[in-house]
Formats: sequence, C-alpha cells, structure tokens
Amino acid sequence: MNETIYALSSGALPAGIAVVRISGSDAEAILMALAGFVPNARRATLATLRAQEGDALDEALVINFPAGSSFTGEPVVELHLHGGRAVVTAVLNEVARHPGTRPAEAGEFTRRAFVNGRMDLTAAEGVADLIASETEAQRRLALRNVSGEQAEFYAGWRARLIEMQALIAADLDFSDEEDVPGSVAASIGAAIRSLKTDIENHLAQARRGEIIRDGYRVVLTGKPNVGKSSLLNAMARRDVAIVSAEAGTTRDLLEVTLDLDGYKVIVTDTAGIRQAETEVERIGIERARGAIRAADLVLRLIEAGTGSMDPIGSGDDNEIVVLTKADLRKSAPPPGGHSVSTITGEGLDTLLRLMASRATKAAGSGGGVLPSHLRQVHLLRSTVGALRRAEATDLPLELQAEELRVASDSLGRITGAIGVEDLLDVVFSRFCIGK
Repeated sequence: MNETIYALSSGALPAGIAVVRISGSDAEAILMALAGFVPNARRATLATLRAQEGDALDEALVINFPAGSSFTGEPVVELHLHGGRAVVTAVLNEVARHPGTRPAEAGEFTRRAFVNGRMDLTAAEGVADLIASETEAQRRLALRNVSGEQAEFYAGWRARLIEMQALIAADLDFSDEEDVPGSVAASIGAAIRSLKTDIENHLAQARRGEIIRDGYRVVLTGKPNVGKSSLLNAMARRDVAIVSAEAGTTRDLLEVTLDLDGYKVIVTDTAGIRQAETEVERIGIERARGAIRAADLVLRLIEAGTGSMDPIGSGDDNEIVVLTKADLRKSAPPPGGHSVSTITGEGLDTLLRLMASRATKAAGSGGGVLPSHLRQVHLLRSTVGALRRAEATDLPLELQAEELRVASDSLGRITGAIGVEDLLDVVFSRFCIGK
C-alpha cells in the first residue's frame, strides 16, 4: 500500500484511446515529471508528456484526482493517450523509472478502494460483475450492488442483530436499574424468529441470482440424428456442432451462449441417447444424462412422424417436446410441444421466445436485492444456523448473545465490515489488470 501502482486500464491495443492509471502517494509527482505541471483537480487538460531526457512521448489529456476524491481514495492520475502499442509502452516505461512504483496486480485499484473505505466488499464484487456482464440483467444486478444497495440491505439486518445483543447485555448487566426494562427473553425470541424468516426468504431467491450471473441452462436431448446439432447451429446462427448422418457424431457436450430478452441462456448439445457401441460413446451418453439432470430446461427432440421416444428426462415439468424436421414430415406436436425446421426456420423464433420466457420466469422480475455470489450464500446460511441455535427456548441468555454475535459476524463478513483479510486475495484475483 506504500507503493505507487500503475497499469493500462483500458482495452486491448491498438485502440483509439488508451488510459493509463497511476495511484499512490507519488502520483502527482510522476505527473509533474511527465507533463511539467499538475492541472486543477478533476479537470481534463491537454499536455505534452516527456521523458526525463526531454523527448516528447505523446500529446495526451491528463486528469488529476486528489486523495479522498478518487476511485482508490489515494492520489490518482489518469493519462489518456493515443492508443498505439509503442506510445503506451514508452509512457509505462517512463512511469516505471520513478522510485517506489510498480505495475498493479489484478484488481489492485479496486482493492485499494475497499481498504481505503471507498466501497464495501459487495460493491467491489459488483465492479467485477459489471465489467464481466454480458446481458442487460447481469448489468442491472451488478449496478445495484456497485451502488451500495446490497450492502445497505445486509447492514439493516446486522443492525437488528446488534440491537438484540444490546438488549440482552442490558438485561444481564443492568437489570437492577430503574430505566432498564425487565426480562427481554420473550421479545428477543420474536425478533430472532422474524429475522431468521427474512433471511431464509432471501436465501430462497439465491437461484435467481445464480441464473442471472451464470446463465439459464437449456439441454438438447434425443436419439441420434434427431436434429440436436442442427438446432444448436440454428439457434447460434453459426456452425458450432458438426452435423452428419452418421449416428454418434456428437460425443461431448457442446455449448453456445445466447442473450434472450436480456438474460444469459446456455444451450447444450449432447450425445444421442442409445445403447452405446464404444467406450467413448458410453462416456458421452453419461455426460449427456448428467447435463440433463443439471438443466433448468430440457428440450426433448423427436423427429416428426416417427413416434415418441423413450423417456430420459428428469421427470419434472422442466421438459418440452420438440418435433424436428417439420419441413419433411407434418406432425402435430403434443400439448405444450413445438415443431421446428432448421431448414425453413419454421417454429424457431417461437421456441426461442418460449426459452426466453422460461428464463425470465426463473430469474424473477430482476428487481430487488439478491445473493449474487456463492460466498454470500454460505455466510447467509451461517447466519441462519446461528439464529436457529439462538432461538432455542432453553438457551441461557449468555449463550444466546454469543450465537447472535456469530450471526452478526457472518453478516459483517459479507460486506467486509469485519474479518475478511483471508478473503481478499480470492475476491480480487478475478479482476482484470488496471481495475
């Protein structure tokens, strides 16, 4: 934290503009050495950047962010350069000549922002999610977390826990005082049950957050040569899978990612289900069955006019029958089923709309605070476990207070309010360099 860090914070080179970010106590001194002056705070100013020997490096816009009003909380300088590789390399090499500087590690700018109190841990995770977002739903969820909505939500629960602890402490230590009410056991029990119910209801929405972040999984299954690979290619609008009349062509799982109505939908092609003829095909079929079990939606493909196939689905209502090759044979789909042709495009848009509708329903309205990371889910479950132990009617107040402390600490670890040093490397390692 005592060193000044720097990195290219914009996209791959070459580019129209390249942004170099410098953060640390020497940031303004480095800007003075490069530009010959330090401009007014937060004002983009044109400057000629020069090497120590006086050679011009580039004409750039420079911005100075003083400590306390920057992204990291430290003095920060941004250099908006022409985006050529040679230009950026020359400027980075010149920055590196200053003592006490080093290249930033992955996520180090955001990590410094967290350490300096500029954001909590859920907001930092939201920054990474916002950068990685591929769909509108992912963007909305990440932006809510960056804005602090998630942290404020969990902080409210923690405040309720701290109030319960304070009431128990008052009952234990100051019960002989006139202004302290009598036993609080009854009211604390009701408060614990209420909070536990709130958190359990919140945890029940965890799958919605997982679907938004990681995607809604759709699996194509059916007998060999029923048209699974052709349908996958038609959905992707490109050749993803090999299409052949030879049975058993698809041996492994093939995936494409679609953006349907702002939601990430992952479609998986699988090996045809039949009696395996080789060991490789047997492994492929086992993987297909595993994908079916893990799917949010199974599209069970049947070639039109050939009758039904053996049931191989999950047994749930997450299965839709799709009649393929509708251009060759006309056959009415069963109730709730669909007919498609990858040659004419018949029924394809309708099927995609149905998939989008299923994904939207599974992810919910997209509003409200959701657990957005497995780390948060684990800590929320730990909180609920402590509350369940605390609500035991025969538990002494001293032990009840200890369980409430455990619950409060678990909530505090979600936002980084307490004891997260061992988590920081894991959280920030998935960031890109320069953020």
